Amino acid sequence: MLDLPALARFGDRVATDLIDVTDDPAALDSTGFWAVCADFEGRVTCARFRDVRHEPVPAPAPGRWRGPAVGDWTSSLDRAAYTAGVRRIREHIAAGTVYQVNLCRVLSAPLAPGADIDALTSVLARGNPAPYAGTIRLPERGVEIATASPELFLRRAGRVVESGPIKGTGRTEADLTEKDRAENVMITDLVRNDLGRVGVTGSVTVPDLCAVEKHPGLVHLVSTVRCELRPDAGWPELLQAAFPPGSVTGAPKSSALRIIDELEPVPRGPYCGGIGWVDADRGTGELAVGIRTFWIDRAAGALRFGAGAGIIWDSDPEREWRETELKAARLLRVASGTYEFGGEGL
Repeated sequence: MLDLPALARFGDRVATDLIDVTDDPAALDSTGFWAVCADFEGRVTCARFRDVRHEPVPAPAPGRWRGPAVGDWTSSLDRAAYTAGVRRIREHIAAGTVYQVNLCRVLSAPLAPGADIDALTSVLARGNPAPYAGTIRLPERGVEIATASPELFLRRAGRVVESGPIKGTGRTEADLTEKDRAENVMITDLVRNDLGRVGVTGSVTVPDLCAVEKHPGLVHLVSTVRCELRPDAGWPELLQAAFPPGSVTGAPKSSALRIIDELEPVPRGPYCGGIGWVDADRGTGELAVGIRTFWIDRAAGALRFGAGAGIIWDSDPEREWRETELKAARLLRVASGTYEFGGEGL
């Protein structure tokens, strides 16, 4: 195990001097500043730090990050298996089992000796800036994650909770179709139901529906769902009601999760989970959906990354495969160190 101190970064906020670690989300309603990682399969890691300060992410240092070559990545589902999975989901939809399922694949590449996830953070911040970028480095707990997530899972300010589900992806706004809008509306309704379980009756609203957001290399449709948290509900109840995020599961969520378990051969881990921070002293917090996310698996000597797409009845298997390729392409090039910025590679 490398001697890397515990650390967390979220935007220009950096946390060091680890105090304690727990798997109990009730701690998020206690005191202190917490970094939070919830795996898609339900494992929660909450790390409290003593020193929290604001400073920019360091610029990439030459040679500090050695990423895998783009051609070194392998996929848990190859093209044939993924498109077969799309067809199988359409059979489930035809049978009335489910309306939508998010089908994902996990990509893996050899990990360079001495790799530090915080060095990858510097590369991502320059090559693929994201509104919910974050890093959690807890080597002793097997948590080493760097995310360039564009998607808000849960934001809490006092009793007000907000979620920003993404569904619909294209290279440009012109690529977005009615299929994308139908996906987004379906998942927005699911998130409304999730937050309704812990929200004050009548407080759930949708201030924005299917807004177009531009991100590096692509555009998304994004909606906003908001509610007032019930007085008897805190972070444990909120996570129980909303997890896993609806945009990366499907609708109905319970049926989608069974189909995901049937079709996906490996666990998603932090990919599609929740990654972010909670300031318990101020009653605030922000968790991203763990997409556009890299994580280190030391036991396997691998760097991992996930990509997926939402499947509905109108889905074309080849188009859905291409969507996963689009979502992965830029970030894999950035992580390899070969993507050029202003004519200069990293």
